[in-house]
Amino acid sequence: MYSRVLIANRGEIALRIIRACKEMGIESVAVFSEADRGSAYLELADQSYCIGPAKSADSYLKIDQIISAAEISGADAIHPGYGFLAENSKFNEICRDCQIDFIGPSPAAMDQLGDKNQARNLAKRASVPVVPGSAGLIEDDSEALRDAKAIGYPVLIKATAGGGGKGMRVAESEKDLLNALQQARTEAGAAFGNPAVYLEKYIGSPRHVEVQVLADHAGNVVHLWERDCSTQRRHQKLIEESPSPTITPDVRRSICEAAVRLIKNAEYYNAGTVEFIVDPDNNFYFIEVNARIQVEHPVTEMVTGIDLIKSQIQIAAGEDLQFQQADIPLSGASIECRINAEDARNNFRPCPGTIEQMYVPGGMGVRFDSHVHPGYTVPPFYDSMIGKLLVFQPTRDQAIEKMLRALSELRIKGIETTAGFLATVVQLDEFRQGKIDTKFVERTMDQWY
Repeated sequence: MYSRVLIANRGEIALRIIRACKEMGIESVAVFSEADRGSAYLELADQSYCIGPAKSADSYLKIDQIISAAEISGADAIHPGYGFLAENSKFNEICRDCQIDFIGPSPAAMDQLGDKNQARNLAKRASVPVVPGSAGLIEDDSEALRDAKAIGYPVLIKATAGGGGKGMRVAESEKDLLNALQQARTEAGAAFGNPAVYLEKYIGSPRHVEVQVLADHAGNVVHLWERDCSTQRRHQKLIEESPSPTITPDVRRSICEAAVRLIKNAEYYNAGTVEFIVDPDNNFYFIEVNARIQVEHPVTEMVTGIDLIKSQIQIAAGEDLQFQQADIPLSGASIECRINAEDARNNFRPCPGTIEQMYVPGGMGVRFDSHVHPGYTVPPFYDSMIGKLLVFQPTRDQAIEKMLRALSELRIKGIETTAGFLATVVQLDEFRQGKIDTKFVERTMDQWY
């Protein structure tokens, strides 16, 4: 087991990893930018190092600075968290070249699954359902027109690299296709340095369901059931829950088995998430694999009792999984609301600033993962998420009521947050009945908020 782990991240996930290390008897090393200097959570790490100015490109994305901090601190391994360098195979490889373990999959697996077109082909070989689409990347406009006609409109144009909805466009007709294709390529090239795209059949009113997996170096792979992430806005998740309120036991078994099959075929190890869309008839189709820990991983921890960060560290250190599939329960229901420093009434405008007062909800079955506190200044340079509010109860109905109580208790003054907006969503009949699809919020929010 490691004696010292450096955390190449910031904020909530950095604090989450520090806590896991402390419980495992492992020293933690934090890194921070000038914008995060003085953050209270840094005091909980055994060591901390400044790695550059506020901008991510000059600090949290600066590979040489992070490696230097790891070498100076004597870290055995680096945990990348999520975002920043978490899915950067070059960083992964450099860590290993420097004799520092990277807590995640191999660079080869990361490359294979990070390219959506390659991942799609892998899914086909593993007999995992994929959305009908082009045979490969679109090389020219004439090929796009031909493939779209064969697939049938509407079609979805998707970038092969990256995520978060960038490089993604819907074309309703041949007239729309070429313009949408150019927009998707331009956006993908700017965001990921790779303008390549492919086509898929557009699935109307889909749900977003993902399966958490763990795999060790010995080839053992297990799933930790599914999370439903259908409550979204512009491809950004707002609320996640487990189990999914709509899929049947048979579909649950099939989608989880498909995820395990794919991961085994990819020769993958450590934590990963296999993402699917599910149509109104409960047919599921593979989307992509996230080769890292997810923001919403605590939802799975709540219903299984398994600490995913500790499992990641154990696997990276060469330990076999401590449990088999039959040992992993799916108990009760958990819901997570992402609390962002945004003004929902003004098109979700980011609201950096100083938190003047803060009251955190508590009680049985309530968890708040956050690094912020009264007096903390939310910087304008990074993602606007400031915390994750989770609840756990024996049933989904009870979890909804618990979440509404917890959201009503969460008081943050000095900045705007999305807590009130999320309380509105959770109270909707459509949410209570599990009838929300990935476009529901965008389609209807003007009517109720």
